[in-house]
Amino acid sequence: MSSPNAESTAFRSALEVIRAVEPRVAGAIAAELADQRESLKLIASENYASPATLLAMGNWFSDKYAEGTVGRRFYAGCQNVDTVEALAAEHARELFGAAHAYVQPHSGIDANLVAFWAVLADRVEAPALKKAQARHVNDLTEADWFALRRELGNQRMLGMSLDAGGHLTHGFRPNISGKMFDQRSYGTDPETGLIDYDKVAEAAREFKPLILVAGYSAYPRRVNFRIMREIADSVGATFMVDMAHFAGLVAGKVLTGDFDPVPHAHIVTTTTHKSLRGPRGGMVLCQPELAEQVDRGCPMVLGGPLPHVMAAKAVALAEARRPDFADYAQRIVANAQALAEGLLRRGATLVTGGTDNHLAIIDVTSYALTGRQAEQALLDAGIVTNRNSVPQDPNGAWYTSGIRIGTPALTTRGLGTAEMDTIAELIHTVLSQTNAGANPDGTASKAKYALDPAVADKVSRQAGELLAGFPLYPTVDLT
Repeated sequence: MSSPNAESTAFRSALEVIRAVEPRVAGAIAAELADQRESLKLIASENYASPATLLAMGNWFSDKYAEGTVGRRFYAGCQNVDTVEALAAEHARELFGAAHAYVQPHSGIDANLVAFWAVLADRVEAPALKKAQARHVNDLTEADWFALRRELGNQRMLGMSLDAGGHLTHGFRPNISGKMFDQRSYGTDPETGLIDYDKVAEAAREFKPLILVAGYSAYPRRVNFRIMREIADSVGATFMVDMAHFAGLVAGKVLTGDFDPVPHAHIVTTTTHKSLRGPRGGMVLCQPELAEQVDRGCPMVLGGPLPHVMAAKAVALAEARRPDFADYAQRIVANAQALAEGLLRRGATLVTGGTDNHLAIIDVTSYALTGRQAEQALLDAGIVTNRNSVPQDPNGAWYTSGIRIGTPALTTRGLGTAEMDTIAELIHTVLSQTNAGANPDGTASKAKYALDPAVADKVSRQAGELLAGFPLYPTVDLT
């Protein structure tokens, strides 16, 4: 374990070296730490990586090209890259109980692309795959994608709709996933907001997808992956789970049995940040039969892997294997439930009426606001959230009718259930004191709003006082 002095010295020294070359960059880095320390961060997809994880990214591994896989590189001199990639994969396999781990993806969308193409390459005989590889994806027109889908047999994917809590990469038409596949979405029950597994099974029987995708970015309940696998098996589909948002809850053994995707899915993708608390990046876990195709992610989808980020992944995954990470994961959920209960007591409307995981969705139409208005008003008061669609959202994906809130970051800072009730009061105060604005012609605006600056200042001060008791990166002093 490093000493506080060692961590402060490391970051101060790094900034001094940067400052000598480009002081504005050093200033921006220091300002970012200051801003994060002062922000009441409730963005469900953000967290705070450890000093060890952050420091693992700033090193000589950044200088290496390492296309290929461990022991099979297209460049010489990659023995040290082999070491950190193998360590990251080993920690991932042990942490999640996976047969195979591929740690090269640069992001969640990269991980999903690796998974999609691995399944296509494994199950579909098509010369079009090689043709597509020869062209840059940005050069492919809609007609090209249509021709490619036809040559691939017009393969189908069934995934969760965006407004129900799914992700852009689960078949949203403007996203590459929606161009690769003949895609259909399943939603949630209009009354409860919950997944109706009978309806998913019905859609699968009718549509007969090659890939059934589960996972979410804005669904506040657990998913029964055993049932989803049974649905996939019933139609001969490959079952894929995107656990980017809740990987930390799986690693921390909060989600087990039917709610742990790894034993049930053929292939699982994730990011390594969010609730897993690592560096920004992606990862693929899979059954043995897909391992060979997954390991061809480079050059099929990826360029050169980022060895410095793989080193940081190894560090973060090692941290997640420690007993204290399981306690952290439990506290994430306890905090999310306490925050949701605090909001409900104050009259807020939540999608599905609460949460079983790390996030909740506030339907802000109960405050006569759009998501965009609520997001900006909360930001004025020092509370960082993001607007999000609700099921059958009348305001669409840009303005939205919801606010997504999550607890991984604040839990990392040490805040507990008592503080969550205080935060619920701050959120409710802002939303209940914000009024929708009007356009110049008198029509209602979906973006303009009015919040008394005195209210915003008061809430911001209260948020700052709350955070003062839970310093961020207390072992790092840049002064």
